[in-house]
Amino acid sequence: MNTFKSHFVFTKKQRNGIFLWLTIIIAVQCFSFFNDFSSEEIPVNHKQLALFEKEMDSLRTVEIENRKPKIYPFNPNFITDYKGYTLGMTSVEINRLLQFRKQNKWVNSVKQFQQVTKVSDSLLNKISPFFKFPEWVTNPKPKTYTKYTTKSDSDTPKTFQQKIDLNTATASQLQKVRGIGEAYSNRIVKYRDKQNGFIADVQLQEVYGLKPEVITRITNEFTVKTPKAIDKVSVNKATRDQLVNIPYIDYEVAHQIMEQRVLRDGFQSIEELTKVKGFPVKKIEIIKLYLTLN
Repeated sequence: MNTFKSHFVFTKKQRNGIFLWLTIIIAVQCFSFFNDFSSEEIPVNHKQLALFEKEMDSLRTVEIENRKPKIYPFNPNFITDYKGYTLGMTSVEINRLLQFRKQNKWVNSVKQFQQVTKVSDSLLNKISPFFKFPEWVTNPKPKTYTKYTTKSDSDTPKTFQQKIDLNTATASQLQKVRGIGEAYSNRIVKYRDKQNGFIADVQLQEVYGLKPEVITRITNEFTVKTPKAIDKVSVNKATRDQLVNIPYIDYEVAHQIMEQRVLRDGFQSIEELTKVKGFPVKKIEIIKLYLTLN
């Protein structure tokens, strides 16, 4: 009981402190009651506020544009699934392009791109300025051979006397044939000089890059009139070392030729060599230049 009572017994110093604390509380309450602390209306410059909001909108727009994926010039033939998705194409449109490319076909214009993919005009107008086609598509070089000759000049065969000797023809003369430019004419002359002259017209097949139709046009204008002299080898008597000196015949083929020669009791024609195992059949016309039956 005395303990409970001790909680309500204060010293003089404590009572003065309590009295002071109550006074302060009452004073603060009175001050709050008699004074209005409501916020005063702050004047707003609506013109400046509008300018500020406009500037913030511009900065926000710039930030949005900066976050968008940037599009750089590209060849539309190589659009991948991801690239097409970033451009805004649907999966169906992308697949149409991929299927078209699987056929080893190429898109060479904006119009053809839309025909293949069937994209909308709005999307096409958005992405087509970034299309970058190869130089040979956008700026094709004019065919220069037309200024040298006409079709009748090289497609109509001439007589043997009218033709120019292929072993003495110059590069500039060869360029008069449709389909022969500076590179091909120099390549023919270089091959001829390396072989110390042509043996026959068929050796034009050995010049890299010449197509059959171009070779035909060349032989309509040129032919070998002074063939290089060679010592032909008898296919029925040649040794292995003699056979391997012939173009396109290696030791294995030479061995097979000699075995077949024994089994056949000699070859009756050069064409029978095509039955020999491993023989380069496609080069028979070249090989025949170096062989004889006897």
